[in-house]
Amino acid sequence: MCALLAPIGTSRRAQLRGLAAVALALALGPGCRASIPSFLDQIRDARQLTAGLRVRFKEATDAANLAVMADSDEASLKYAADAASAKRDLRTDATNLKTLLHELGYPKELGFFAQFETRFAEYDQVDRTVLELAVENTNLKAQRLSFGPVRDAADAFRASLEGAAAKVATKDRCRATELIYQAVLAVREIQVLQAPHIAETDELAMTRMEKDLAALEAKARSALGELRGLAGPSPSSSLEAAGAALDRFSSAGAALVKLSRRNSNVRSLDLALRVKPRLTQACDDSLKALADALEGEGAPPAR
Repeated sequence: MCALLAPIGTSRRAQLRGLAAVALALALGPGCRASIPSFLDQIRDARQLTAGLRVRFKEATDAANLAVMADSDEASLKYAADAASAKRDLRTDATNLKTLLHELGYPKELGFFAQFETRFAEYDQVDRTVLELAVENTNLKAQRLSFGPVRDAADAFRASLEGAAAKVATKDRCRATELIYQAVLAVREIQVLQAPHIAETDELAMTRMEKDLAALEAKARSALGELRGLAGPSPSSSLEAAGAALDRFSSAGAALVKLSRRNSNVRSLDLALRVKPRLTQACDDSLKALADALEGEGAPPAR
């Protein structure tokens, strides 16, 4: 008697529901029994859709992470498109599952699904920002400028000044050599400062670096201007070439700073590592709870 009065466990209740469904099917006429297999089919479909949602969600999160880590525009665009495609499929499955849960009339499961919808909306908002930033690749583009046009212009500037001292009067050659050293050193120091600027996340720190960059460029231009004065009224072609190279260096450097300021790669990585894991786990927890709840519905009787 005590055993009969003991609390009924979840698995036992599921078994009783299965027995009740079978008993109902036997009690009803042949024309009514077709609803029982349909009911069990709906439960099976709900379970499959829930499992599919977890797969789609994992595909979307993996693709988004790959977009953040990609080292080229082509790769980041491809992975971002994969993430968007997986989320579209997820939304289709979610719509079908919601309809099915309403048809089944499962309030507990509908509660878990509503929880997932809320959590996924928050996840999706952050994920959209992450992907938009990732495909911009501004930090990568800034690095390419640093290793490409900026370096080429700096090398051209140095090469143009190498023979400039020999073109001035003998009495001014020591000063000309000193000015050339100052100008080249200032340009090289700018190149050194560009790397930490690209990696920096703090805007105040970037502002301080930009002031240093501007001061160094002013120093290089001042030295070049004094060299032109030492050369007399007809500056040498090497000084003209050095001036043109410095202008190219300055233009490429300004573009680099603008890209670095956008900080899309740094910001997308920060969101991916600091914010998204919590949102991702919350979404999957809701789907797992939904899957577990569905497993306890319509279970067949134990033999």
